[in-house]
Amino acid sequence: MIRTLIMLAFWSLAAPLAALIGFSWTFISGDVTLLYRMFTWGAFFGVRLAGVRVEIIGRDALDPARAYIFMSNHASNLDPPIQIPLIPRRTSVMVKKELFKTPILGRAMRMGALVPVDRGNREAGIEAVTEAKKVIEQGISMTIYVEGKRSFDGKLLPFKKGPFYLAMECGVPVVPVTIVGTYEAMPKKRFAIKAGTVKVIFHSLIEPKDFGERDALMEKVRATIESALPEKYRQGSSVTT
Repeated sequence: MIRTLIMLAFWSLAAPLAALIGFSWTFISGDVTLLYRMFTWGAFFGVRLAGVRVEIIGRDALDPARAYIFMSNHASNLDPPIQIPLIPRRTSVMVKKELFKTPILGRAMRMGALVPVDRGNREAGIEAVTEAKKVIEQGISMTIYVEGKRSFDGKLLPFKKGPFYLAMECGVPVVPVTIVGTYEAMPKKRFAIKAGTVKVIFHSLIEPKDFGERDALMEKVRATIESALPEKYRQGSSVTT
């Protein structure tokens, strides 16, 4: 609990400072990179203060000059602050639209070209895919938690089809990512963070053009992500719209 409070205290102190410096530089230069790096690495360092160590596997095989669609499992609120800073270049993410109402965070997300999504509205989901396509066309990677929400038990939930429609439309390589250990560190509905090691595994890229249909691509990505989960968190395949 103490480590968790230290992390939150650091974030509460660092966010206004990062906003002051990052926003000012962005307005002067027109470049959001400094603001992006300050927020993402500030988030990452906060998690480290909470006692979470991170092991990175497979990232060296990625070309930092290319844009990718990173598709990941999602079992904890720790996933984004751990994973996003590890992406080789700037990435956008789909986040629930309510977070855009947060004063400092919301402004930073809009400047960073993050994509708001209403998870309970199908039409809004289609709109989010359209906005994500525009982001990718700018040469920015996308990071998507393909289950659409956090898992309650560490096992993969049914995948949303929208991200795979996006991949087929854009033709951008998909990089499946398996995050292992965040469920143990901070599962859903638990506030305190348990110290430990988290592995972020970047699998070999998958070319959407090699698949004739969206569902085939989805099954391949699911099998790849699940292959690196501990045995107790593996289960049969399942999809949803």
